[in-house]
Amino acid sequence: MAVATIIWLIRHSPWKSKLRELRGVAPPFINILGVLFGLTLAFIANDTWSAHDKATGAVYREADALRSLLVLSGKLDEPLRSTIRATLGRYAQASSEEWDSLAQRRSSPQADQQANALLLAVIDRRIEDQLGHTVHALMLSKVSDIRHDRDLRIALSQMHVNPLKWLGMAFLGLLTLLSIAMVHIENPRAAYLSIALFALSAAPTAAIVLVQGNPFLQPSFVSPAPIIAALGP
Repeated sequence: MAVATIIWLIRHSPWKSKLRELRGVAPPFINILGVLFGLTLAFIANDTWSAHDKATGAVYREADALRSLLVLSGKLDEPLRSTIRATLGRYAQASSEEWDSLAQRRSSPQADQQANALLLAVIDRRIEDQLGHTVHALMLSKVSDIRHDRDLRIALSQMHVNPLKWLGMAFLGLLTLLSIAMVHIENPRAAYLSIALFALSAAPTAAIVLVQGNPFLQPSFVSPAPIIAALGP
């Protein structure tokens, strides 16, 4: 839309002759606005990919805590061992199914219930009686880690890049397009080509960053596979 409007202004608008009187804008002026636009886009991209990396780390830590609980529970007597492992399985299943909710920036009530059920299962006094205080404390610590990393996943799914940053980037992009047009105001063909090249480079890049805004939203998203695989087949 901005590209079409600028081309119309310098080629077909009633003010095109007036605009050409503004010729003389130095070409290096484009660099100033271009650098500001690029820096703003880079800051937004950094926020986005930082959230993606944090989400990936949270998923792998959650999976590692589940594996640790599975190993530690292996020394429990029956039927307590089967109870703990069944609770772990239900949590892993509910957690992996939470991805659809995370893509919509929501948490899953089922995952909430299973996280609470896992905590209640692990605080069972019989675990300390059978494995000792140290192992029981470690298991409780792993449950706490699971809950913390799940809370982090939910928070990251609901994180929004500050709209003012997007507005600032769009404004700088528009100013860059205008500066390109003014530098080449006496040569319309060069202006059209330069404007098109800038738009073709900037628009897809901004779109990629926008699509990556939620780390749990397709097409490129943090996978729940580590959580699913944590408890084995």
